[in-house]
Amino acid sequence: MSAATCAGLDAADAIRFPGAAMTEAIDAVTTPAAAGLAVTPLVMAGPPPVDAAPPAAALPPPQVEGDTNDSWQDLLRILIYALLIALVERTLFFQPYNIPSGSMEDTLLVGDFLFVEKFAYGYSRYSLPFGRYLTSFGRVWTHDPARGDVAVFALPSEPERDFIKRIVGLPGDRVQVVHGVLYLNGALIPKIRVSDYVEVENGYLQHIARYRETLPGGKSYYVLDREADGVNDNTPVYTVPAGHYFMMGDNRDDSDDSRGVVGYLPAENLIGRAEFKFFSIDERKTQLFTFWKWPSAIRWHRLFRAID
Repeated sequence: MSAATCAGLDAADAIRFPGAAMTEAIDAVTTPAAAGLAVTPLVMAGPPPVDAAPPAAALPPPQVEGDTNDSWQDLLRILIYALLIALVERTLFFQPYNIPSGSMEDTLLVGDFLFVEKFAYGYSRYSLPFGRYLTSFGRVWTHDPARGDVAVFALPSEPERDFIKRIVGLPGDRVQVVHGVLYLNGALIPKIRVSDYVEVENGYLQHIARYRETLPGGKSYYVLDREADGVNDNTPVYTVPAGHYFMMGDNRDDSDDSRGVVGYLPAENLIGRAEFKFFSIDERKTQLFTFWKWPSAIRWHRLFRAID
């Protein structure tokens, strides 16, 4: 076969023509034009292309119809368990509170966050979430408070409001304040002047007279006297009834306590004993969303401090 004869044909095509006669016939035609024929180049046809399957490792895992539902059920179960644990812990053991007013300065400041021990005095309906709407069942697992404890309680006239004050009078005690000095059962409670409490009010420094007061039994703490012979600095004698307590704020001239709105506090209204501060922030220096100011507003020296 000549070179001209093989134009448009490859080696594979050549083997499709058997026999010498056929070879001579093709040799007789020197060019396609000489034979009056149009020769179309042959192209080998292969099988139709098939998209290659991805490697087995690249295939996503088969989906089971119940998988999504099971995942949501697991998440819901975890959330329910977490809520139940938090509810039990908050109800029976420790509950966090924050201080919104200055009635306990300088023991507690506005912006202090603290934990209250719920089991310190036993439990009443006020220990339970929404327990204010339950019928009274008294107290269970009762433990008597000590004089000088800082306690959280439900305000008798408005049980939905929680107050925090110091217990200064126990059942049967006679309590009186004369010229800003506390008397218990006719005996003067020692009150020693110490360094002033300094605060900033409207951009000005203010010095407040501060004293260390020591109750029978040795409990000692600071109290403030903002105004000499203020409204609550002279009181009648209060005799605390059985099953009740007499509460006072450490900021003696700026506290709604048993000398006024609180009155004698029923033991049932006690919620727990304040134990320690875990956080404190000066709310005058920052807001919730101005987080970049938080580091300078946090009172670092008050964090994780026991409450006297």
